[in-house]
Amino acid sequence: MPPRYPLGLFDAFGVELEYMIVDRDTLAVKPVADELIRSVTGSYRSDVENGAIGWSNELVNHVIELKTNGPAPSLTGLADAFHANVLQVNARLAGLNAMLLPTGAHPLMDPYTETVLWPHEFSEVYQLYNRIFDCRGHGWSNLQSTHLNLPFADEAEFGRLHAAIRLVLPIIPALTASSPLLDGAYTGFADSRLETYRHNQELIPAIAGKVIPEPVFTEADYRARIYEPIRQGIEPYDTQGILKYTFINSRGAIARFDRGAIEIRVIDIQECPAADIAILAGVVAVLRALVDERWVDYPAQQAWGEEALSGIFLEVVRSGEDAVITDPRYLEALGVPPKPTRAGEVWGLLIEAVGEALDTDTRSVLRYIVDHGTLTSRIRRSIGASPVSDTIRVTYRQLAACLAENRLFGL
Repeated sequence: MPPRYPLGLFDAFGVELEYMIVDRDTLAVKPVADELIRSVTGSYRSDVENGAIGWSNELVNHVIELKTNGPAPSLTGLADAFHANVLQVNARLAGLNAMLLPTGAHPLMDPYTETVLWPHEFSEVYQLYNRIFDCRGHGWSNLQSTHLNLPFADEAEFGRLHAAIRLVLPIIPALTASSPLLDGAYTGFADSRLETYRHNQELIPAIAGKVIPEPVFTEADYRARIYEPIRQGIEPYDTQGILKYTFINSRGAIARFDRGAIEIRVIDIQECPAADIAILAGVVAVLRALVDERWVDYPAQQAWGEEALSGIFLEVVRSGEDAVITDPRYLEALGVPPKPTRAGEVWGLLIEAVGEALDTDTRSVLRYIVDHGTLTSRIRRSIGASPVSDTIRVTYRQLAACLAENRLFGL
């Protein structure tokens, strides 16, 4: 049954999964997203509609995005739908000696020599980004994520949803970090994608802010405190008005008032859709509990400034599930006893608390991640303490197989 309109809280879900396209033999990035799309449509277009799942281009030509073709009424069944499309994409890429590779960042890519921007529809937008920011860095051309879009029907629902999302954002990388390597070496960050992402637009600080959004809970405040500084910041660099300030907002969650949704952007893509969708289901269940004021009321959720939440977020970006959360108020806001607790343990307690809202398969996947660590931790264990190119390639070929087979890495 299609969702009703206007969509209210948790009535539907928009999911986007970004994947690298790589050479089957060398695993080097392969900028052939345009040829993949042309093999289906017969022309260089930006999108392919393939039933419930669409395919579309991104900034760089070695990334393809798979996304729900409109709001999906449930997350149930989406893992299988996305996996079916992964298989179809891989079948078409085989003719180009290419395949899809998961995880939040390519471990060996040199973005300064290998970046190829999308050259077709809307390329003027990407070229302008490149002129302003230089998109050859990892934070532009080597980062793949999962986006979750959640609807709101009116301003009251926006405020409640935004308050809940802001509270959960800081600990999401403790469940989802999947990017421990850049340039063939460990970066020291569990989530290298987010560490580079938060710096990639420092020329205009208003665009990303502190990644954790400001405490704004009405459209008017959002426009005044977030959109207007972005507009003022980009105006001197975009004299033709090509970049819309509502489009270039790069916080970890962005409000889209034009379509009545908030998009969460801090989730690294995982090794397979089964993991991605289970994580989204877990995040949604926690957000529902917060919106229902299960642990703290709405005014208490609104009271959190971005500085305090950003401090927790940066620790989790660095240390993943091993980051220790020490703020007792934050722990109490999530229903966790107010004593120093590893972020991974926080997720274990949250999953237990909302378990009745999750199906058996989802709980099993989330329990596996909590028990065995983020994909970053599992990649590190597979490669060892001193990564070399050959060992890295062995592990990432295994990850490509996990994607093709829709199974968790390590099982």
